[in-house]
Formats: sequence, structure tokens, C-alpha cells
Amino acid sequence: MDVHLIGGGWDDALAPALYGDFVAAAARHAGAAPRILLVVMGTDAESLDYHAKYVHTLGLVGGHELVVQRVPEGSALDPSALDGVDGLFVGGGPTPEYHASLTGSYARIRSRVAEGMPYAGFSAGAAIAGSHAVIGGWRIDGVPVCPEDSNEDLDPVTVVEGLGFVEGAVDVHAARWGNLSRAVAVVAAGLAPSAVAIDEGTRLGPGGRVVGAGNVWHVTPDASSPTAASVRAEAAGQ
Repeated sequence: MDVHLIGGGWDDALAPALYGDFVAAAARHAGAAPRILLVVMGTDAESLDYHAKYVHTLGLVGGHELVVQRVPEGSALDPSALDGVDGLFVGGGPTPEYHASLTGSYARIRSRVAEGMPYAGFSAGAAIAGSHAVIGGWRIDGVPVCPEDSNEDLDPVTVVEGLGFVEGAVDVHAARWGNLSRAVAVVAAGLAPSAVAIDEGTRLGPGGRVVGAGNVWHVTPDASSPTAASVRAEAAGQ
């Protein structure tokens, strides 16, 4: 599978490193300049301003036709939007909404990716790519495990079925927002078998390659205790 997971953040200088391989993979799949589907949530003015950041950033890479699918919050993505495109880029924003909107299309997305279509997920789009999708929350059994600002309007850490492109959970904005501790807590509590937490400005690509400006943090159970986890940092290479 050709899967690219970005931990969030905006830096024009990093655009080639974060998005270039994805666009190149879509071009190989198409055999020509690819059509890339950008799926983003919301249709209000604030959301449209936010969506413009993706259009700008992907435009810095170029070499593709970008099709923007704006899904009203509370609505489901029509799976037919995936027809005739050569790459899928799922943006960031309210992770619970992305999961709710796309869950009816998960089977179609998996099928297209299995056929060779590359997938890129940014922030929320990366979080739902795990087999165990952490869609929000900041407490486990009433105990805080990350900053409350990361809660996505959920109190308990909430883990649901994701796309399954990565075994275990994926958390994002790891160092910047303090979400690495949530990934550790999720594994220690047995809510996921493992996790990766991706820093902003950082991409976890095919074969586990890490590029960008930060780290990908790998979280695994600690064999010495059933309620502990071990963490290993893998620095990005640009």
C-alpha cells in the first residue's frame, strides 16, 4: 500500500518533502498527470478559508489536477467521489466528523488503495488511517493523558475502527500539542496494540520512511508490565 501520513502543521518550505512523493505515486498510478481528490470537512466560510491552505500547499508541488470535495458536517461522503481519481488526500479538522463522514466509504477507500491508488492523510486524515483510530478525548478512566485542548469535544479517549492502513493507532501533532502522551496511554491501557505519534511537519511514508522536520514516535507494549508502554523516536530525514 502506498500510504503517506502527515502529522499536521504548515510550512511551505516542507511541501516537496511532505507531499511530493504522494503526488509522484499518484502520477505513476495514473500513467499521466493525476487527478487527486482532496476530501475536507465543512462548507462554512471559516472552513473554506482553512481548505485554501491545502489547495495552496499542494499547489506548491504541482503536476496534478486537484478535485476538492467539501463535505458538510453531519453528512456522509458519497463513495462515488472516489471514482476516476488517481490519489486520495484526506485533510484535517474535526476527527470525529471525518470518521463519521467517511466510515461508509471505508470499504471503497480500502479497495482503491489495494488497487494501487495512493492515500495521504493530514492530521485527522492520518488519525483515521490506523486500524484503531483515536478520534479524540483526553482522559482514560478519568485520568488526563494529554492536554484538554486535544479533546475534539470528547472527554474519554475514544478509539474506533479505522481504515487499517497502519496496524494500531495513529496520533498527530505529537510534540507540538502534547499528543505523544495520549498515544502512550492508549497502548498502556490496551486500547490499541501499538501506536505511532507523528510530529507536525513530518510524514510517515511507505516502508516506514520518515521525512520532514520532526520525529515519528513508535509506541509498543512494555514486556515488563501489562500496563506500561515503551517509546522509540525516529527522526525525519529531509
